[in-house]
Amino acid sequence: MDKVVILARVSTDRQEYQRQINELSAYCESRQWEVTEIFANKVSGAKRIEEREEIVSLVEYVKAHQIKRVVCLEISRVGRNTLEALKVIQFLTENGVSLYVKNYNLETLGANGKPNPITSLICTILLEIASMERLTIRERMESGRNQYIDRCRKEGIKMGRPSTYRKSKDTYKEQYPKEISLIRKGLSLKNISAITGTAINTIRKIRDTVL
Repeated sequence: MDKVVILARVSTDRQEYQRQINELSAYCESRQWEVTEIFANKVSGAKRIEEREEIVSLVEYVKAHQIKRVVCLEISRVGRNTLEALKVIQFLTENGVSLYVKNYNLETLGANGKPNPITSLICTILLEIASMERLTIRERMESGRNQYIDRCRKEGIKMGRPSTYRKSKDTYKEQYPKEISLIRKGLSLKNISAITGTAINTIRKIRDTVL
């Protein structure tokens, strides 16, 4: 049975993150791949490899545990910056570890352990497409934000939440059950943030409000 690890994207949507884990775990089981670890790729995927704790940990882990492949749902899970994502793929290749991208059924190494040049080309194209899509979304959001600010200024509307706005204790309990559980277990705010993808300041507010 091949040993594999899962690489998933952490975001503020915990249900989406769990969906990734469930889908990939079920798929690995159907292929009779043994999942030995799960790594959380935080939203800040544009950072350099050396700055990304989850990638550094993944690199150390695959070296030490004879991992056959890294499994992800989409190529963008590896990194939102094309160059840095390709560096991760290159490192895995140099260490005889294949990257398997489920949604396109792509694997960077063939059965003989050698790189698949067609897969490498497709991965590069997909990463560039994802980068262009993010740029388009960012531009649309910025345009919408600027229009909102202009309208508020013209009409004298105060922007942002009311100064009295504050989430209730019950709201925190409903929205952040995992964070609350980890706080009660005594984990540090930094570790909880790495596991859940929730900002440290938010976790601090949860702690101060609920506990």
